[in-house]
Amino acid sequence: MSGFFLPVLLLLPLVASVPSPSRPPPKYCRRCCDHLEPPLSSSSRPVAYQAPEVRTFINMTILKGDKGDRGERGTPGKTGADGPQGFRGATGAKGSKGQAGAPGDPCKTQHSAFSVGRRKSLHSVDYYQAMVFDTIFVNLAEHFNMFKGKFYCYVPGIYYFNVNIHTWNFKETYLHLMHNEKEKVILYAQPSDRSIMQSQSVLLNLELNDEVWVRLYKRERENAIYSDDVDIYITFNGYLVAPAS
Repeated sequence: MSGFFLPVLLLLPLVASVPSPSRPPPKYCRRCCDHLEPPLSSSSRPVAYQAPEVRTFINMTILKGDKGDRGERGTPGKTGADGPQGFRGATGAKGSKGQAGAPGDPCKTQHSAFSVGRRKSLHSVDYYQAMVFDTIFVNLAEHFNMFKGKFYCYVPGIYYFNVNIHTWNFKETYLHLMHNEKEKVILYAQPSDRSIMQSQSVLLNLELNDEVWVRLYKRERENAIYSDDVDIYITFNGYLVAPAS
């Protein structure tokens, strides 16, 4: 019995899966009013649904924390090119006078001094004559010219000068201390039966290359000064008191 039913059971599925050739094809449903509605155009067709774009916004004022510590200074950048020169500014107000400076180095202090003498007497002639000297006591940097009998100023400033002479008996003594070509002071003695020592001194403000010398008056009167070969009666002295600032 078992061998008889086995072939029959295997054939049943194949028979059920094959459609019958006499069965009509399926029909789809249509509404009775479909032929009355106009066909849908491409513009009136339903549009596919699009999801709205969502953008995230974060309020930073809510998330802002406490101020942090200051960072380290960065490396300086390269120096830029020089710009054009600006216009000259207005002149400022004059400043107040500063304090006096410290004393200078003594080795750099400027000096000028001389002291000379004459051993020979001198008589007036028909013209003015400069008194020349033959003895040097002091002549710093040779500012006094022995050949011309003149002191030349190489250090501008205030100078002290002094002239000493011995008068001659019964003769007039008439000298001028000269600053360049101008008479500054006179040394004068009237004729007398006694000879005396006369002196004259003055302070002068000198500039560079100024000259100071002693001039004997010309022969309009009997004019002379006395000296001898033993002693020195005639001297001319000068020195710098204060250099120009």
